[in-house]
Amino acid sequence: MARSRSAKQTSSRPSRRDFLKTSAVVGSGFFIADSYAQVPSKSANERVRLACIGVGGKGGSDTDQAADLCDLVALCDCDENTLNGKAKALATKDKRFADAKLYTDYRKLFDEVGKSIDAVTISTPDHTHAGPAMRALKSGIHTYVQKPLSHTVFEARIMRETAAEKKLVTQMGNQGSAENGLREAVEVIQSGAIGPVREAHIWTNRPIWPQAPDVMARPDYTDEIPKTLDWESFIGPAPMRPYVARYRNTEGPLKGKNVYHSFAWRGWLDYGTGALGDMGCHTANMTFRALKLGSPISVEAQALDVNGETFPSASTVTFQFPARGDMPACKVVWYEGKVKDKEGKLVKNLPTPELLQGETPPGSGSLLVGDKGTLYSPNDYGAAYVLYPKKEFVGYQKPSPTIPRNGGGDKGMKQEWVTAIQGGPATYSGFDVAGMLTEFILLGNVAVRTGKKLEWDGPGCKVTNCPEAEQYIRKEYRKGWEL
Repeated sequence: MARSRSAKQTSSRPSRRDFLKTSAVVGSGFFIADSYAQVPSKSANERVRLACIGVGGKGGSDTDQAADLCDLVALCDCDENTLNGKAKALATKDKRFADAKLYTDYRKLFDEVGKSIDAVTISTPDHTHAGPAMRALKSGIHTYVQKPLSHTVFEARIMRETAAEKKLVTQMGNQGSAENGLREAVEVIQSGAIGPVREAHIWTNRPIWPQAPDVMARPDYTDEIPKTLDWESFIGPAPMRPYVARYRNTEGPLKGKNVYHSFAWRGWLDYGTGALGDMGCHTANMTFRALKLGSPISVEAQALDVNGETFPSASTVTFQFPARGDMPACKVVWYEGKVKDKEGKLVKNLPTPELLQGETPPGSGSLLVGDKGTLYSPNDYGAAYVLYPKKEFVGYQKPSPTIPRNGGGDKGMKQEWVTAIQGGPATYSGFDVAGMLTEFILLGNVAVRTGKKLEWDGPGCKVTNCPEAEQYIRKEYRKGWEL
């Protein structure tokens, strides 16, 4: 078992100079103008040589699905129990997988077998997406990254630019992109079925992990690091902190077994991207594509229980987008968490009942409000939809398909990616689109943390009216873990 090398607790911040060389081109306009050629490296009959980084949780299914389509060269996970368990399961399934090399530190994987792989999947906590992805992209390796693409807006920008420069086949793991219903909904909106859309509303049932108000401060004690956990690799580019297996409510007893590793990292600022990052790249995906949104011009948030360690207990984030071609300016509102009603009771943060057309909303969904009607999706992925008012759309004829269909769900995302590497059609959630979507989503977290209305310069990748926002647009990295 390969172990990680040590890294001192120092930090560095990447220069803005390099990525601004091309941002005037790839950072302007909406995403259709930002698409780039994906150049395959294999023929249809050649097997793709694969490495998988992060093989537990969602990474477990990502690894299984991608390995079914490729020749597996290496596996990497900071938790040896997870790593060895996945290696054993794969070898039992197919003896060919038994030769895969195992690592707990992705840097050593690239050092030792980087020249032997064509493609990599990355399914680690959000704060460690950009590091291995940039290492892969710079090395000419086709890259699949779980949503959200990155931990910061800056990272999403340079990942998108590097993929474009290298002309690599990329895909982000927001599996709703493979749903035929989402692709159809995009066509319906762009055909003008509900008229010009001037506002959209998106909501989620997240958070479902510990964060504010239950957790408001860093735990003030330390547990012993399990011998099977490479804590250095889990922390990666983030500031070093002690391992903690349990957390304390603000006034309550110790509880739980999961503070940072292996799931509750989503609620902590240093590691996750909160409800917006977790679900925005799913639930806002159809809206983003259908309306060709690209970069907002301003972002403003109202949030509860904002603190310096975790994401808030609830937030409502309003994004303003300029006119795009023949599409009018548009407001997009995001809702998460629970807020108090008029009687002081905690209720789910949702759009107004009038906007919901009298429907009882599901846990997650979206509404696109047009001049002639509304498209309502009661679905995390935008995979199903209804047009309102219903009587106006009786006998509605859907437009002829213009977007290639997939319909394969999560595995369909991997199949599309591998097929593109082998010379097939381009992926639907390549970094040209996924990078712009992630930038838009993560700007909401910046607005939450600053508490101010932010004016956003998309081409320059900067907030123009709030200097303190810069620390949240891009972050510092510990030495040895820079991009």
